[in-house]
Amino acid sequence: MVDRGPDAGFGLYLHWPYCAAKCPYCDFNSHVAASIDQTRWQDAYLLEIRRIAAETPSRILRSVFFGGGTPSLMDASLVDAILREVRACWQMANDIEITLEANPSSVEAKRFAGYRAAGVNRVSLGIQALDNDDLRRLGRLHTVEEAHAALDIAKAEFDRVSFDLIYARQHQSLAGWKTELSQALELATGHLSLYQLTIEDGTAFGDRHARGRLPGLPDDDLGADMFDVTQEMCNAAGLPAYEISNHAGPDQASRHNLIYWRGGDYAGIGPGAHGRLTLGGTRYATSTPLGPAAWLKQVEETGSGESPRDVISMDDQATERVLMGLRLTDGVELSSSQVDKLSNNINELRVSGFLGLDGQRLYLTDKGRPLLNAILRELLA
Repeated sequence: MVDRGPDAGFGLYLHWPYCAAKCPYCDFNSHVAASIDQTRWQDAYLLEIRRIAAETPSRILRSVFFGGGTPSLMDASLVDAILREVRACWQMANDIEITLEANPSSVEAKRFAGYRAAGVNRVSLGIQALDNDDLRRLGRLHTVEEAHAALDIAKAEFDRVSFDLIYARQHQSLAGWKTELSQALELATGHLSLYQLTIEDGTAFGDRHARGRLPGLPDDDLGADMFDVTQEMCNAAGLPAYEISNHAGPDQASRHNLIYWRGGDYAGIGPGAHGRLTLGGTRYATSTPLGPAAWLKQVEETGSGESPRDVISMDDQATERVLMGLRLTDGVELSSSQVDKLSNNINELRVSGFLGLDGQRLYLTDKGRPLLNAILRELLA
């Protein structure tokens, strides 16, 4: 039985909010700055690590994740200082996973060697496309050739390397995606994150789409066909989906993200970082100010980068477990009372072929997986 809830492990997420440029599809908390005082950021991160460690002294840390933004813009000395403090504050699992996100345009062999020396043992590259025209449309600063070079550097330094691609892009055909995915599978070493392009409000793409200036987006049928082809090709290549958009070989799944999806605890440090902490039997949702300057100032002036915490009720915890756990291919284990409470909705969705129920384990069928959001609305109505 896989551990769920707080027993699913304890992880640490560190948000680096800066990018070299803002991608038009991105709705993450990322910012562009002319200059960054990395020493000031180091002081703030270390203060936050010590504060949270004082509340969680007995927890064994299973994962650390540097997300962003573009964490590969961080100096290797900053990553080293953070991980030294983490080791001093928590007992680490013997097989701890320490991931750093990187963009190909900011990958340098010397910098990556520094990250490895600091303790990073997994890298996730935001390649996004293997077509130069589409990379330009997506606002990416690298070329396909630079993506290949970055992958070569990453593979030379790290045993575990993942990369992201976005599909269902403007003017992309099913045949074109098959060709690109075939290339990606030849390059992959154990993990791929494959996301359908989503047009989010508040992004440059969102604004263009609202004005009718984002032509060539696939319709729902083509998007569904691309999803189906993705599953078929990844399965055949030995990288089946373990989550809606994530594919991995044996023992290559992201341990950090599994903590999220299985309802574990994680501390969130940095502007816009969220967390879930179980303290004294009570589960809390944590958050932080979005603005980098506001977060830094709050840490320096108050000794805490957090906003006031919210207690998560037992009902909300159960709902959150379903929302996150159904993303996983193996589904989510429900309590008997939750099965009873949702029985009518579950039965309707089972009859329709979208859900399966094995004892108390609820999971999406192959038919249901592309329709996760709609199914969640029906299930939790």
